[in-house]
Amino acid sequence: MNRKEFFEASAKAGLGCCALALLGSAAKAETVATDVPAVDPEKQFVKNWLEDLFAALDTELDEATKVKVMAGCGVGCFRRHAFKTDIARDGHGDLDKLLEAMKRNFHVWREGELVHISFGETVKQCFCPAARYHPVRPHDMHCECTRATQQAIFETALMRPVKVEIVESVRRGGKTCHFVATV
Repeated sequence: MNRKEFFEASAKAGLGCCALALLGSAAKAETVATDVPAVDPEKQFVKNWLEDLFAALDTELDEATKVKVMAGCGVGCFRRHAFKTDIARDGHGDLDKLLEAMKRNFHVWREGELVHISFGETVKQCFCPAARYHPVRPHDMHCECTRATQQAIFETALMRPVKVEIVESVRRGGKTCHFVATV
């Protein structure tokens, strides 16, 4: 085979490959349009991993330990998100300032020594992106993470221990997420 024949054969092979690729792409596009949409493998991995984690928490740990594990996540969430640390900073040492700072993001009201924190009158789903990747469970432990985040805001701002309790949460069947801090 001389040079000219080589280039002609290569060109024909290249055109054939391109035609096959185009036909394959068209067939794939047609299949995608009629079939179930493709699942993001990374998202599916995270969903499965979280489901396994919460199943293990439920079967392997006592209630107090589960609460501590999730509270550790909630404190981490507080530290990781500037809007949460900004609330604590803006309310540093003064409960009234803290409540005003919290009102930027939450519904907050005071009844004596109790402070109510709500995410709205009703919410459609948990606001935590991680919570969207695992199914709701009875007495959902994910809510302990959010409780601990609220507790971290109060304790950082007021520089003392503050008890925060879950009143209701959407993951536990409530119409909103509502917490009470005893100040």
